[in-house]
Amino acid sequence: MSANVGGPLLEVRNLVIRFGASTVVDDVSFSIAPGQKFALVGESGSGKSVSSLAVLRLNQDAQYGGEILFDGEDILQKSERQMQQVRGKDVAMIFQEPMTALNPLFTIGNQIAEVLMRHEGINARQAAQRTVELLEKTGIPEPARRALAYPHELSGGQRQRAMIAMALACKPKLLIADEPTTALDVTIQVQILELLNQLQRDENMAVLIISHDLNLVRHFADHVGVMEKGKLVEAAPTEELFANPQQPYTRKLLQSRPQRSVADVAPDAGVVLQAEQLRCTYKIKQGWFRKRLFQAVDGVDLQLRRGETLGIVGESGSGKSTLGMALLRLSGAQVAGTIRFDGQSIDNTPSRALRPMRSRMQVVFQDPYASLSPRRTVEQIVGEGLALHHPDLSAEQQRRKIADALAEVGLPDSVLERYPHEFSGGQRQRIAIARALVLQPELLLLDEPTSALDVTVQQQVLQLLSELQRRHGLAYLFITHDLAVVRAMAHQVLVMKDGKVVERGDTQDIMQRPQHAYTQRLLAASYAV
Repeated sequence: MSANVGGPLLEVRNLVIRFGASTVVDDVSFSIAPGQKFALVGESGSGKSVSSLAVLRLNQDAQYGGEILFDGEDILQKSERQMQQVRGKDVAMIFQEPMTALNPLFTIGNQIAEVLMRHEGINARQAAQRTVELLEKTGIPEPARRALAYPHELSGGQRQRAMIAMALACKPKLLIADEPTTALDVTIQVQILELLNQLQRDENMAVLIISHDLNLVRHFADHVGVMEKGKLVEAAPTEELFANPQQPYTRKLLQSRPQRSVADVAPDAGVVLQAEQLRCTYKIKQGWFRKRLFQAVDGVDLQLRRGETLGIVGESGSGKSTLGMALLRLSGAQVAGTIRFDGQSIDNTPSRALRPMRSRMQVVFQDPYASLSPRRTVEQIVGEGLALHHPDLSAEQQRRKIADALAEVGLPDSVLERYPHEFSGGQRQRIAIARALVLQPELLLLDEPTSALDVTVQQQVLQLLSELQRRHGLAYLFITHDLAVVRAMAHQVLVMKDGKVVERGDTQDIMQRPQHAYTQRLLAASYAV
């Protein structure tokens, strides 16, 4: 029986978390009632994820102060053995990236069954049966077959559903969801949130959701706490907080939705990139000796002018990233059709002959953590292209160009000797943009360049890209699943589904009057989260 009848399920009192001499959470207090949905929001480094992990004592080498009362008992006073009974049974957690949270060496079914056998004491056959029931409850098709699949064999949305099934295995009283939809397409985000809502109602489960997405929080949470630099600066019922925010930081977060900043394209602007009937085909292994052909991009036509941004949108698997890579001749697929860069055909040009053109077409990737070498300094990273394409420059000339590129993206030359791990996500993305700009390209392929960033940092990077486009007349191929970003940045948009373009045209027209049912569904989903 609960030791806290009638009181809050979770009560955090004056929580302090330190790592060595650094205090990362300072005097934080909040409570969650049974069946309540509470959201902690804030930018990276605000302390929201560390605070949620503290509920399960999962912060390695952390020193705690204050109290974390769950069902009236202080979590911070429990032994590690006692905590093992709390984790998964009374309090469960869904992590941000299911691909890293799930064990790649075990099937989904085995991982869920392990939780059931450990906490429920049932045998393997009973656990296997319950596992299939849980997967079915979370909406995974063919649950018996999916239970035998490994994490890499499932889509992102299916992996997240499997994580939810695992978290719900022992019917916890509190579910902690740390950025549960960040890496997912908008339609999958809606499905996951609807699933969490339904399960929360069915089980009368309390939910603590951690997010930097205020639109998502508005549609999901009953109550919101806003964190800044380790402190809880504001807490209120959701509608009250959105209607009348009290703190400047909260108001700044609410005003950080992407704002449209698009300059007109000159009437005489030349065509930088053109494609006709572009097709990309992969050979996929089936068994030891057989292969089948998979059409990732099917018959795409497009045209991009100087100073113009072409947005390419669609869900994961729609072919948008494959299309972008193929246009720059960076795809591993078999490519057919015509590609012209600045009027010159490049679809059959040998790779060696393409090298002089590479400096004129550059890429900025999605994840600034993964795209920068951790072993190289900022100077080496930004200057890498110069060393390859302009070996005639002296060391001093190279350094001057590197410093100029960094200045363009708002970074001082004092960062030259520092390493990527010393920077925030937004600063890393600025370094990645500087690496592309240093070669003075005419075309930038931007593959989800802001999806890993907080809303305020995202807005800063988008403004930077708009300024650079005005200053240099850059053409952008902007690949994203975030329709708010496309609305803010793109002149024209292509909507892709299953490798085909289902709708194209002026961004404003398509956002206001979508014609295709798939585009309408994407837009409806973007408004629902």
